[in-house]
Amino acid sequence: MGSSEVSWKLPDHPKLPKGKTVAVVVLDGWGEAVPNLYNCIHVAQTPAMDALRLTAPEKWRLIRAHGTAVGLPTDDDMGNSEVGHNALGAGRIYAQGAKLVDLALASGKIYEGEGFKYIKECFESGTLHLIGLLSDGGVHSRIDQLQLLLKGASEHGAKRIRLHILTDGRDVLDGSSVGFVETLENELSKLREKGVDAQIASGGGRMYVTMDRYENDWGVVKRGWDAQVLGESQHKFKSAIEAIKKLREEPNANDQFLPPFVIVDENGKAVGPIVDGDAVVTFNFRADRMVMIAKALEYGDFDKFDRVRFPKIHYAGMLQYDGELKLPSHYLVSPPEIERTSGEYLVHNGVRTFACSETVKFGHVTFFWNGNRSGYFNPEMEEYVEIPSDSGISFNVKPKMKAEEIAEKARDAILSGKFHQVRVNLPNGDMVGHTGDIQATVGACEAADAAVKVILDAVEQVGGIFVVTADHGNAEDMVKRNKKGDPLLDKGGNLQILTSHTLQPVPIAIGGPGLAPGVRFRKDVPDGGLANVAATVMNFHGYEAPTDYEPTLIEVVDN
Repeated sequence: MGSSEVSWKLPDHPKLPKGKTVAVVVLDGWGEAVPNLYNCIHVAQTPAMDALRLTAPEKWRLIRAHGTAVGLPTDDDMGNSEVGHNALGAGRIYAQGAKLVDLALASGKIYEGEGFKYIKECFESGTLHLIGLLSDGGVHSRIDQLQLLLKGASEHGAKRIRLHILTDGRDVLDGSSVGFVETLENELSKLREKGVDAQIASGGGRMYVTMDRYENDWGVVKRGWDAQVLGESQHKFKSAIEAIKKLREEPNANDQFLPPFVIVDENGKAVGPIVDGDAVVTFNFRADRMVMIAKALEYGDFDKFDRVRFPKIHYAGMLQYDGELKLPSHYLVSPPEIERTSGEYLVHNGVRTFACSETVKFGHVTFFWNGNRSGYFNPEMEEYVEIPSDSGISFNVKPKMKAEEIAEKARDAILSGKFHQVRVNLPNGDMVGHTGDIQATVGACEAADAAVKVILDAVEQVGGIFVVTADHGNAEDMVKRNKKGDPLLDKGGNLQILTSHTLQPVPIAIGGPGLAPGVRFRKDVPDGGLANVAATVMNFHGYEAPTDYEPTLIEVVDN
């Protein structure tokens, strides 16, 4: 139903008043796990969060933030910030990213869509190029989806295929790239037996080639462009296996940061540059690290680096990576239609909203929270503030990031009395956790905790209510483990650091002087997840959630 037919009026909550200031704090990458040396949240001094956990058991609980709870295919799929904030804001569970792609591949619907038809126009005389992350990490891409796409594209007429692979080592074990390339080469040799000219043309590590995000460093995308499009690199090899094995021998080399390489034939000529008349697909399903390469492949008026040449190609993303920019304009799988988000309802019901984070997570408390929709629902009722992230440095160098500034903006918004809802994302646990630097991640957790205190103190001053939660785990477990749960060591006897998200639940805490007596967490929603948070927050604003929302986590018992 279109928004014009929606009845936006929310029913009044029978027991909770309107007009309270509600602070919603999302700690990014803050899961709950067994206390140990590698649980940075446990090691860190976190008095604010400790106090929430220890004060009242009926006001603290854990909720699910991964797998089916956030619309991903299975409970082996770790959550991420995009699907987490979609669920937090939408109040319902939508099939997401990987699951949408799985469904489209399984049904064959992907080959009937506009996006595939568009790239297919180039199959007769051009090459199909596939660019993306090669691993089974399931955060940005999955190798089994790539295998299905290769098979399907060749069955639908692709005669010449070139792959531009990005090695992972972040969502999967460092060093696993060789095995993934061997799996892929095996697949390509089967295609060649069937008369399809299919081979790997270029590669590089994900954090150094192509997959930058938030316009942090266009040099990363340029390195990819030079190898993938121009077929140029100082590292030339006869095969991808040889390339990775050789490049990994360099001191401090790892999968994430491998330099760009190009595969050449016996005459030293690149086997697969992207030229006029070719089709290109970026096969990652997660958006954040594909937006920049999408701009370079699609925009005519592009000035971020010298592309040298801009081939006339048919380009499609696996999904659309930015709904507001309509980027890319062609994609193989359509996004979930997320409508009637909690933010839109609340604005229609007179709830004035303030949202803030720093650049790396600003889109999460705005765009993703609002159902993959940019801009304001009503600029008179909402204010969004983005604090620029430190650019050009690794986040473990300054693990405090902008937590203090975010907290101060939230505090000022709360004390101003202008807003009924103040929501923020504190990115530290996630962004620093991804660097694998345990000591820095401990500092990051302390900075986030200090920010929570500033916000809760402001809530206290205005007689408000707080909801503190997280979008997925990360900082609570920084080592890879065996089936028994013991830390894994590499061949040199060093710990294998875990830089990825986790499958752990996340906390949700409620409180504040404005919390009505008798409010507590229900016992009858044991498998609650992030999607239950929206109805809960709506209750604190004095409203009941729409009937199709996941149920609220709270009840009011008469004392």
